[in-house]
Amino acid sequence: MAGHVASEEQFSLQEVLDTFRLCLSENKEVYLEHYVAGWRGLVKFLNSLGSVFGFISKDAVNKIKILVTYLEGENGSQYVTVQSMVAYELDNGLVDLTKRGSHPESGCRTLLRLHRALRWLELFLERLRTSNEDSKTSIMCAEAYNESLSQHHPWLIRKAAGMAFCVLPGRPAFFEVMNVGPPEQVVAMLGEALPLISEVYQITEELYAQHDLLKLP
Repeated sequence: MAGHVASEEQFSLQEVLDTFRLCLSENKEVYLEHYVAGWRGLVKFLNSLGSVFGFISKDAVNKIKILVTYLEGENGSQYVTVQSMVAYELDNGLVDLTKRGSHPESGCRTLLRLHRALRWLELFLERLRTSNEDSKTSIMCAEAYNESLSQHHPWLIRKAAGMAFCVLPGRPAFFEVMNVGPPEQVVAMLGEALPLISEVYQITEELYAQHDLLKLP
């Protein structure tokens, strides 16, 4: 476990719930600023469990920095929502569609990597929510990974991930780092948060599928 962590670095499931609640506009567009903020919270969750998820959290931090650079840049107004970002980058030829080229860190490609990892976390947290005290977190995490992120990772990373999952702490440790309260309260809050995360994921998935962006190199 991470030990005594500074409060600003401590994971809060409530914080993630609140952030993803702000993610969608009335027209169901995804606000990039809140999406990034939600991911900051999820990175805290990964880091609170020690170095086990380091191979994912480090990459996520890098992707967050890239998106923040776009949000705060001279064309920041084009990156208010994921929808406006996709339209802007495609209209201006800023996305490498078929092979790596001059735009290896386009907003579209960067967000796609976070999008894939979000699916893994959603699947894993849903398994945690519906699990019992005897459920093995290693199996739940591996199943979620195999249904999502593993399809996009080379063999070496898949192998390392499988080994990392084997040393995951038990279900009580995961519930403890949620900083919510007793298990039943954690389960209830996950029940609120996961539909919000799922909706953000599905809207992004459909947008990327519509523009044939799901397999960006």
